[in-house]
Amino acid sequence: MRAEVLRAASAHVLVDDVATPALSDDDAHHVFRVLRVRPGETVTVTDGAGRWRACRAADRLLEPVGEIHDVPRRARPLTLACTIPKQDRPEWIVQKLVELGVDRIVWLHAERSVVRWNPERAERHLAKLRRVAAEALQQSRGVWLPEITGPVSTLEVLPSAAAAEPGSPPIGAGDTIVAIGPEGGWSPSELTAAASTVSFGDTVLRVETAAIVAAARMVMHAE
Repeated sequence: MRAEVLRAASAHVLVDDVATPALSDDDAHHVFRVLRVRPGETVTVTDGAGRWRACRAADRLLEPVGEIHDVPRRARPLTLACTIPKQDRPEWIVQKLVELGVDRIVWLHAERSVVRWNPERAERHLAKLRRVAAEALQQSRGVWLPEITGPVSTLEVLPSAAAAEPGSPPIGAGDTIVAIGPEGGWSPSELTAAASTVSFGDTVLRVETAAIVAAARMVMHAE
């Protein structure tokens, strides 16, 4: 029922409060001008924390018509930790991980990382990535907005994570935290620090490809 209502809606919007959903000017423009939602059509809203409801579009406003639904978070949240790739690849990774339904995204500084964010740059990048995540949540009709944090040292994450490393066993149901290393690979000390290692096949994948493959397999095992 939930999937049917969300898919059938003319738009899906992230709001502060589903009890009294209010559209920002930008959201109102997107819903009524870009998507051309007409009065009387159904628009669903979510707070990004599991709550959502159906509304009726009315003169650039949303009138609640359905009860509030509360979707619980996974008992074992899925975390994808990833070293920072070049150029706009972080935005692409966030977009796809949100679509897949990952619960947490952590950016890493590895020993062999080429791209590193200083505190000022990190704040700017994280703000942009959270906007990308919000847009992806609306597009994919999700109700849980993932947490996006970092960058942190790999040694803060690897002791509780499965590190992606060729030649290892495939991802299993118990692998709820997976870490993707830089294109230069993990250092010996990082591999030693990892709780375990996992593999995605016989070929060497780019960081962004590995992140998507890992997330897809984690979600598959979680369902």
